[in-house]
Amino acid sequence: MLTLDYANCLNDRMGQHGLDPARIGPGSNAAAAAERLTKKLAETRGTGWERWRELPFDPMRTEHLDAVRAAVESRRGRFDNLVVLGIGGSALGNIALQSALNPATYNLLPAENRPGPRVFVIDNVDPSYLGSVLEFCKSNGGLEKTLFNVISKSGETAETASQFMIVRDELRRAIGDDYAQHVVAVTDPAKGTMRQICDAAGFDTLPVPEGVGGRFSVLSPVGLFSAAMAGIDVEALLDGAAEMDEVCSRPELDRNPAAMLATLLVELGARKGKTVHVLMPYANQLYLLADWFRQLWAESLGKRVDLTGENVYAGFTPVKALGTTDQHSQVQLYREGPNDKVIGMLEVERFEHEVTIPTGLGVESLAYLEGKPMSVLLNAEKRATEYALVESQRPNFTIRFPAIDARHVGQFIQLFEVTTAYAGLLLNIDTFNQPAVETGKKATFGLMGRDGFGEWKEKVDATLPDTLRVI
Repeated sequence: MLTLDYANCLNDRMGQHGLDPARIGPGSNAAAAAERLTKKLAETRGTGWERWRELPFDPMRTEHLDAVRAAVESRRGRFDNLVVLGIGGSALGNIALQSALNPATYNLLPAENRPGPRVFVIDNVDPSYLGSVLEFCKSNGGLEKTLFNVISKSGETAETASQFMIVRDELRRAIGDDYAQHVVAVTDPAKGTMRQICDAAGFDTLPVPEGVGGRFSVLSPVGLFSAAMAGIDVEALLDGAAEMDEVCSRPELDRNPAAMLATLLVELGARKGKTVHVLMPYANQLYLLADWFRQLWAESLGKRVDLTGENVYAGFTPVKALGTTDQHSQVQLYREGPNDKVIGMLEVERFEHEVTIPTGLGVESLAYLEGKPMSVLLNAEKRATEYALVESQRPNFTIRFPAIDARHVGQFIQLFEVTTAYAGLLLNIDTFNQPAVETGKKATFGLMGRDGFGEWKEKVDATLPDTLRVI
């Protein structure tokens, strides 16, 4: 199992910048709150927007895996390229899984050395980005050997809709009437614009489960299809999530890593002014899990009003960093800048590949490196940074991975999703809505000329009438 080490968040190491252990110890108010909130989450799990909690368990698990396996097996060996179209929760989880569980060189490997097609996730409407991926696919197998996985619950998200419209046109021109065989859509199983498009065109579909928001959807077909196509062990991914969910259901604060992590981060944020939360993996494979975390933490907890309607402006600013890379860029700020951060480090005990530093260079000042495994150096750098942060009284914690594999990545995903649920309850906000995102969507509709949204263009133009430029 993953382990959480939070000693560097307490005041015996952090002084006034840490928490008193008595505040979170047995018999404390925090322990009582954790027990109460664990009971509340047990009562609401699987209902409303908390259906994500049941994704690793039957019946949802078997239903989704059966559908995903069937979709994958019918396409096994037929495609050289898989292009995922999505944004936000429809993309970040896919990107994180591919980065964590396939080698960085995956797309460069010859077909016989890859368990599936090359994978590209198009998560923006940057025309150069989309155009370059399409050109690559045309030059490497062609669109005849390219499968597109469009992910949109409604089909009306402007970014994914525009991507899909471009791809559909390209496919129709390249392939003709059979182009539907090159699309798998993950969408609402019963309603919405994308559902209508899929039914009319005959696209194969997988469900975005009801009550599972985008940022909590990676363990549903939203993330499982592209993972399975690329050979990732999705069974182990869900096994790990189920294992972590079990320990995150314990009522005791000191035995529940999600309750403890949420309590630490909310307490340090609310009581100690540590409102910037950094996630710093010491492994390149885990770096893009920090991107996934940023959406989860920011969109879930950043809320103007609480459940009573009072203005509270809740939330914490998530930041990603990479060890050791950002020891040489961000740690200067973390140690000597504002003491407003909690730094979470991800440490890996066993790496799949090991590289040993050779001997024989003959340079005395570098002899200490000779014969050492690179992983030993990496984890020494992590421990040294941990020490430096403690010296500067900068709160930090460590989550340790025994290894980077599907099971432990599944544990990490479930840990942070449940942590987010606890944090939302501690802040007394609606964890699962995102009202601020809707304003930008409606303004975009207005600026692009969508019927019924003209007032939004007027609002934008009135608010942004002129631009002051320096030439």
